[in-house]
Amino acid sequence: MPGLFTLLLTTMIFNNDTTGLRKELEAEFASHPEGYFAIAFKDLSSGKTFFMNEHASFHAASTMKTPVLIETFRQASKKRFKIEDPIEIKNTFSSIVDGSPYSLDSTDDSEHDLYTHIGQKLPISDVLHRMITKSSNLATNIMIDLVDAKKVMATMRSLGAKDIQVLRGVEDDKAFEKGLNNTTTAFDLMLIMEHLANGTAVNKKASEAMIKILMDQYFRDVIPAKLPADVKVASKSGSITGICHDSGIVFLPDGRKYIIVLLSKGIKDHKEATNTLANASRIIYDHYFGKK
Repeated sequence: MPGLFTLLLTTMIFNNDTTGLRKELEAEFASHPEGYFAIAFKDLSSGKTFFMNEHASFHAASTMKTPVLIETFRQASKKRFKIEDPIEIKNTFSSIVDGSPYSLDSTDDSEHDLYTHIGQKLPISDVLHRMITKSSNLATNIMIDLVDAKKVMATMRSLGAKDIQVLRGVEDDKAFEKGLNNTTTAFDLMLIMEHLANGTAVNKKASEAMIKILMDQYFRDVIPAKLPADVKVASKSGSITGICHDSGIVFLPDGRKYIIVLLSKGIKDHKEATNTLANASRIIYDHYFGKK
């Protein structure tokens, strides 16, 4: 019955059939049975989506720095300060548990130069750039002290991210011991990146400025690693022991763009984790945009 065949085919297309994609990703992830993975994908041109464990909670690692970035630009838009205003570089912060002071160890940070500026002032824009592109923990704590983690959370809720938790700065050991950690889901990170891509994270001008910072990302071993050279990515990754994430906006040469979030936990070998997620990034790209 041609009519029935046409109906079934239309239904399959409309429903964004991803059976083959899911099997290919499951085969890739099967090489790490100790790992647990989550994916959120959205093609902003067609509206097609793909999800895997998208609402599962993960330690956020450095992916929480994107919400901090957004909140900083939001407060700047409200004239609380200007992005180019100077801010003091310090290395003393207060635990959210009892207010006791703690400091960061530069040897545990991915960016070291900022520590040479302690006691000096640098533009907020400089600190933000270090926070995102080199994932500076010191920069992150300075910015959280400025904008307040509770306000970061309130803004995330206003953007529809209902599960992400930005409770504190980095290396607050007392909070860690009590299980007070920053957490995220693939779905919420997708929503945040979608707002940036659509110009609705604060406003269009601010979104463009934030994307420009994300485009300067130094750590590019996951989402962009195995994509074609002419594909551009604005991203923020995050990793700690057993945790490896990446989240970003992918810009294709023809003007299309998509959001992709890849989260993992349980894989102790960081290189193995990044390679697996980079393969997943390419598998998804090939499924939706590669040559057929």
